[in-house]
Amino acid sequence: MAQSKINNDARAKKVVFGNEKITLTLDYNKRANVSQAIVNGQQVIQGDAGIYSLIRTKVSQYTTLTLPADPSLTIAGNTIILKGISYGGQGLAIEETWTFTISANDIRFDIDRTTSKAVIAEDLGSPVFRFDAINTWEGAYQDYGGLAWFYLFNKKRDTYGVRSSTSEFWNSKTGNGLTVSVSAPGKQIAMDYSRAVDDKLVYTVGVSSTEMQPRFDPDTKRRMYVRDTTDVWAPVEIGAGKSTQSITLSYFDFNKKFGRGKLVGIDQEQVSAVLNTIARIGVIGKKHFGGNSWHTPYGPICLHEQYIAQMGLGINDDNYLTGYRECLDYYRDNAIKPDGRVWPRWAYSNEDAMPQGYTDKGFYEAQWGYLLDSNPDFVINVAELYDQNGDLQWVKTHQQSSEKALDWIVGRDSDDNGLVEMMTDSHKQKRGSDWIDIIWAAYENAFVNAKLYRALVLWAGVEKQLGNTVKEKYYMAFAEKLKASFNKPTSSGGFWDAERNCYIHWRDKDGSIHGTNMVTPVNFMAIAYGICDDPTRIKTILDTIEAQMQKENLFFWPISLYSYAPGEGNDWQFPFPNYENGDIFLSWGSVAARAYASYKPEIALKYVKRVLTQYAKDGLAFQRYGRAQQDGRGDDILSGNALSVVGLYQAIYGINPLYNRFYLDPHTTPDLAGTQLKYNYRNQQLTIDLDVNRYAISNGQFKIVSNTDFGFYNTGNEVSYFKGNADKASLQLKASPKNDLTLDIKKCEPSEVVFIQSSRVGGSGVLVYQVNSLRQSSYYTVLQNNKTLKRIKSTPEGTLVFEYKAGDAPNEITIMLK
Repeated sequence: MAQSKINNDARAKKVVFGNEKITLTLDYNKRANVSQAIVNGQQVIQGDAGIYSLIRTKVSQYTTLTLPADPSLTIAGNTIILKGISYGGQGLAIEETWTFTISANDIRFDIDRTTSKAVIAEDLGSPVFRFDAINTWEGAYQDYGGLAWFYLFNKKRDTYGVRSSTSEFWNSKTGNGLTVSVSAPGKQIAMDYSRAVDDKLVYTVGVSSTEMQPRFDPDTKRRMYVRDTTDVWAPVEIGAGKSTQSITLSYFDFNKKFGRGKLVGIDQEQVSAVLNTIARIGVIGKKHFGGNSWHTPYGPICLHEQYIAQMGLGINDDNYLTGYRECLDYYRDNAIKPDGRVWPRWAYSNEDAMPQGYTDKGFYEAQWGYLLDSNPDFVINVAELYDQNGDLQWVKTHQQSSEKALDWIVGRDSDDNGLVEMMTDSHKQKRGSDWIDIIWAAYENAFVNAKLYRALVLWAGVEKQLGNTVKEKYYMAFAEKLKASFNKPTSSGGFWDAERNCYIHWRDKDGSIHGTNMVTPVNFMAIAYGICDDPTRIKTILDTIEAQMQKENLFFWPISLYSYAPGEGNDWQFPFPNYENGDIFLSWGSVAARAYASYKPEIALKYVKRVLTQYAKDGLAFQRYGRAQQDGRGDDILSGNALSVVGLYQAIYGINPLYNRFYLDPHTTPDLAGTQLKYNYRNQQLTIDLDVNRYAISNGQFKIVSNTDFGFYNTGNEVSYFKGNADKASLQLKASPKNDLTLDIKKCEPSEVVFIQSSRVGGSGVLVYQVNSLRQSSYYTVLQNNKTLKRIKSTPEGTLVFEYKAGDAPNEITIMLK
């Protein structure tokens, strides 16, 4: 870097330095303080208190903002060293050396500190950043995929603490991003964010020998978000002697790093905003992922939510997937009882728990009842995360625990009819049993059984991958029995209400049926999860719901179309509509989108767009919306409010990462034609083109085009095409690294395979094709542009391999049985 990037004003004792993207001003006039920071032309710090060190004890506060003497400055090449930063008091002497090393891509800030004696710090800033305003940045992503969203810091002194070594600050309006990465080998790192009394954003880094613990609540010490105080962390001891740490500041282009491509026919900025904010706020902290936000007063996590892994599909950030993997490991080790029962919740405090029904780590049984959907939901999340990360060794570590969780709930089918039973026999016992926790669903609950079906099917697939065919067959057999009973009419012990044309919510042990009011999550799950595959029922359910939506002109689906009967829920749920008896909860958006996608995708898309419009109005920062006024209600903000947009990605765009391939299954509408998505998939960026009945996936080296759903997988110089949702590749190609090849699939049948091969930049060399799933031990003719190249016999497994010389011109390749 050129020396001109460092400008030292010796008289003013200020040095300005930086690179093309970041410029800092260091003030060393009886202080050590970065008094100005400019990121890509945007001033983010300006003032006497910019970036500085701080230690506060019970008796005093010591900072580098006031020093008894000037520190000494040395400039050597692209390095700035500030020595003799001496501060302290009350017998405590602290001396620091700051070293800034400037490179083209970042600025490294090293702090070497010597402390004269051990001290208990009530607050520790190593260092503190005081950004110009609370809205200088919209948020900061954590190294585990969480988000500090400053929109929610709606009161002065609101403070949120995280255990992270990285903060990625971003502003979507300016497009600027600043990564602050902290390294302190052998030490523990924590951070916190506060809205100061002057409305500045204060970001504090803490480095300690032991892991910093939350200060509140007094009896639990789990609260990560506090109000009316900046003291989120408990006091920590700073030992005497030397310590060192590094802070690296680097710029990133927010739109380039988190951009989603070109979204046609929908508000692209709003789609990105929802997935960049709301979708992440259920990550309360490292190892604690859920659907309720860290901003919620008692900070709950519902382990009885099946869509937390699915959220990662829309967020599309490897940090989220890695963080949730660590979280599920933690849940496996701490949230499952020895008998297999999964604790359904976690919270900052114990106020929502049954008496004595909680653990020292914060997991508990909810006061409203035994919410049994936590068991299938844990398994669903493990299986769906495995589909996204493809790590067979990791999912194997969850095999025993997932089997325990499934076996525990499967064991609750006491009458062997395939439907598991709840802990209560009757709604008169006034206890909930699922996510709709203050509706008194009892005995055979369709809501829980629908989730169980999904878990059984997914986990049977995992067991197959792990080679346990006995368990695979056992779980699939139970799933089929469950499905058959689920679809029986209520008069025969099932859940189908032929009179009201919907699936009911539950039946009591005495045979009485309840929840006949078109409970939308139950009916959407039945369709989306494949329990209901009767086209007539599907049409009836979805048309009935849409007719009521149009009648009331609702912007989103309510939790039920009509009222529960008196006595079926908590007394204050009545009169209808109120809360879980008819209000609008957005958390069922992805399952609803999936239910409509194959039937009428335009309906699914309509409600996705309405949610985006609502986001533009209020940020979706509510628990729910009232039915009558469609107004936001509740401070229990749910990340599930983003799930309709996740449904846009999964059900409409058709984005479905699977364990051994990227599966594209679009259900788009004509107004979305021309959409080109950028999607990160296992350390490579895919470009996904969506046109009317023509879809493509490319990674820059290979491109596959198809007019139907298909799977794509690339490793090294080999690409695989999977027909439809087949889990075995139908066509594989090996090519030299210099080839930029497109395969346009025209036909893929056991008797004939046809595709057009072309090269965008003029490829060359020998290509090796392998065609699978053909007729066994049969002769095939390979043709190029209708000219015979060779005749080959398939193997006893139905595979054939042939070589082909690549060229510039497009060529139609046909493999024909004859």
